[in-house]
Amino acid sequence: MRVHLLILTLFFCSISFAQTIVSDTIKQTLLNEIVVSASRTPERVLQSPVTIERMGIQEIKKSASPSFYDGLENLKEVQMNTSSLSFKSINTRGFATVANTRFMQLVDGMDNSSPLLNFVIGNMIGVSEIDVQSVELLPGASSALYGANAFNGILFMNSKSPFSSPGITAYAKFGQTSQQAAGSNDYKDYGIRVAHKFNNYFAAKANYTYMTGTDWYATNYNDKTVAGRDRSHYGYDGINVYGDEASTVISAPTLPIDKVSRTGYNETDLTDNKASNTKVDFSIHLRPTGNENLEVIWQSKFGFGNAVYQGANRYYLNNFFMQQHKLEIKGKNFFIRGYTTTEDGGNSYDMTFTAININRLAKSDKNWFTDYGTAYARSTLLLGQTPAQAHAGARNFADYNISPAGLGLTPSIDATNPSAPRGTRFAAGSPEFRAAFDKVTAEASVLSGSKLVDNSRIYHSDANYNLKDLIKFAEVQVGGSFRQYELNSHGRIYTDANSPIFYNEFGAYTQITKKLVDERLKFTGSVRYDKSKNFEGNLSPRVSLVYSAGAAKKHNFRASFQTGFRNPSTQDQYIGFNVGSAILLGSAPDNLTRYTETLPISATGQTYAGVSANTNIDGSIAYTNSFTAVSVATGNPSLFKKTVLDYVKPEEVKAIELGYRSLIENTSIDINGYYNVYNNFIGNVNVVAPLYGTAVDAPNPAGDLNTDSGTKAFKALQNGDTRVFQLYANTNLEIKSLGFGIGLSRKVYKDFELGVNYNFAEFSFDQSKDLSFEAGFNTPKHRVKASIGNERLFKNFGFNISGRWNSEYLWQSTMVDGMIESATVIDAQVNYSFPKLKSTLKIGAANLGGKEYVQVLGAGAIGKQIFASWTINP
Repeated sequence: MRVHLLILTLFFCSISFAQTIVSDTIKQTLLNEIVVSASRTPERVLQSPVTIERMGIQEIKKSASPSFYDGLENLKEVQMNTSSLSFKSINTRGFATVANTRFMQLVDGMDNSSPLLNFVIGNMIGVSEIDVQSVELLPGASSALYGANAFNGILFMNSKSPFSSPGITAYAKFGQTSQQAAGSNDYKDYGIRVAHKFNNYFAAKANYTYMTGTDWYATNYNDKTVAGRDRSHYGYDGINVYGDEASTVISAPTLPIDKVSRTGYNETDLTDNKASNTKVDFSIHLRPTGNENLEVIWQSKFGFGNAVYQGANRYYLNNFFMQQHKLEIKGKNFFIRGYTTTEDGGNSYDMTFTAININRLAKSDKNWFTDYGTAYARSTLLLGQTPAQAHAGARNFADYNISPAGLGLTPSIDATNPSAPRGTRFAAGSPEFRAAFDKVTAEASVLSGSKLVDNSRIYHSDANYNLKDLIKFAEVQVGGSFRQYELNSHGRIYTDANSPIFYNEFGAYTQITKKLVDERLKFTGSVRYDKSKNFEGNLSPRVSLVYSAGAAKKHNFRASFQTGFRNPSTQDQYIGFNVGSAILLGSAPDNLTRYTETLPISATGQTYAGVSANTNIDGSIAYTNSFTAVSVATGNPSLFKKTVLDYVKPEEVKAIELGYRSLIENTSIDINGYYNVYNNFIGNVNVVAPLYGTAVDAPNPAGDLNTDSGTKAFKALQNGDTRVFQLYANTNLEIKSLGFGIGLSRKVYKDFELGVNYNFAEFSFDQSKDLSFEAGFNTPKHRVKASIGNERLFKNFGFNISGRWNSEYLWQSTMVDGMIESATVIDAQVNYSFPKLKSTLKIGAANLGGKEYVQVLGAGAIGKQIFASWTINP
């Protein structure tokens, strides 16, 4: 409550200080700050046709966050999703995920999304904070200029040129992270930048940064699906417990009709929780004419390290490696660039399958469940034990071969596979456990291993030409891009076991800008055409108006309408990934037939006519012969529904935005509101395919098994002879979202700088019309952020304090659904400059209060991080 009052006090202070002294220099800076990304041409930030947020060198220096990338969270509109200490994803305007395929991030013009999975991996191959020139953020759809993936927003990170910023710069940070589960652990981060201008024709630079620390431990042991269920329950499936996904219905007298799960391992048993990131980049800059009118740039970037990524499961990115290489030619009015992005999964692995297959090395699933069912049945029938006692004894026998007293049981033998393991469960951390762990994480097949194999690439080129020197009546730009994907997971994630999967997409755009009414009204119109291999072409128009009112044109009103689209990602089209509880399956037609597997049939199922011990399936049955999982979950056959789905197609959005930006009485004001309408929104739908019989609406449980194929399909469900698929599908529902934000900043009382912003966001759709669809808005309705600081509180001494608060919100994902609690976070730093040493000492703390909070359900709770840094500037 005190923090909320502080934020409100800061807000009203920013309105009430009427006698503030602000220098003319500061006024001019606020009025004339230049941005490029909104229209692909330099323009005053006040006259941007859309909402734009900017962080420059001075803002980075003042940030109270451990890194400049962390500091982006204090910008208006930004929502940060922390999956790991070294892996954070940015989102704007709703529908947030860790794997945020709707948000784009460009570093010096290069998209640094993962080629395999199409989402940004934070700043793992980004830019060093001592090499950042500027960061610009465009919230909302930007497809008209930047193509398919700029659907929810786009972040531009631009590095310094060695021509304008030569010299040697270095920094070192040391500190600690503190979390209740992990304790206090050391954290360090250091880097160096070397840049040299040899002459007016040639310059070069190189950067090296290294960060390491202990990751936030993920210790959420709530059951994924049933509130209040704990480890003592026979069907427990913990959020941060893995291996308990292996479950089955056990046929035993007196056992309830429900699934029993194997005993899992905690996440902390399956990872050393070490987070690290190393970035290396270098570039060579040539200016053949000796000035900025023509420049040729070769740039290479390398990033590798450890982090935790969360999708349908939790994945440890261990020695993950990505590299990018770019050749760019840019001039006064044009640029043309080409780059390639390559990644290597290193020793990365899936934690769920690590635990599942460690368990299988101790005892096969069949032997384990047989032992459990035998012990449970005999304990209740022969010993008269209560269900709770019988379950405890059955699990102990299945795990450790310790027979309930008085029964004298021995471990079972699988008659069809006598050599199947039937030993005891490996204790976490034991030599046997470590040997099993090493074996499993070195193998790629989910049947016995968990290694993530990835050698995917992107080849990309784009160009832009501004015709302002050729066309005088208006500013006209034209441009385009081409991209080729090469998916190569060796069959581990995609259906590319036999050969890599290639597919292309391209786009072209034009934009016209014209100033009217004594140059007070700026009209901008643009349109882009994009085409991807598996989908029809798409047009994305945008129209915007900016009117500058007042004698000094300080009052800027803006309005825009644009359409955007997002092509289904590589996952949506080509994934074929077994995550234990389901097969994640992309809907490209050739992908469905490439996904094949052989599945065993239960003993009961084999008694039906025409059913054998095994069956061969491919992915097409998910669309042609399956039930919707949401209908099967009712348990009422009369409500079962056959799946009727089309193949996934591009999402579309229509976006209307209004805004106002000005400097009034020395207070910078930015107000914006937006309304978005989404069609063909892509979500996840689970379906259950019977391994025999035909899926029909309302199958008859009592029909003739020889003549009624619907009855046979129902029996397959009842016997557990099924395959669950998680599909990527478009909902027919129209989804709407709206929001608004206000940002205020000013100097108050000498050199104190005060800022505050507020964002509201919500969405709506009729869930009753599509019960199986999850929108995954994953965004707080209310967010408040505030900061106060002074660069010159005393001679060479400055400070900054920033605070943020968000309301609670629903988190929906392929891994787990649930509520994320509201959070209040305070960051603070003090700094002292040593002019003679050309250096600055900064001491700071993130989450100063230390109360842990969660941004991603299933990820570790975020604790406190303190640090001291020393930066040397030329």
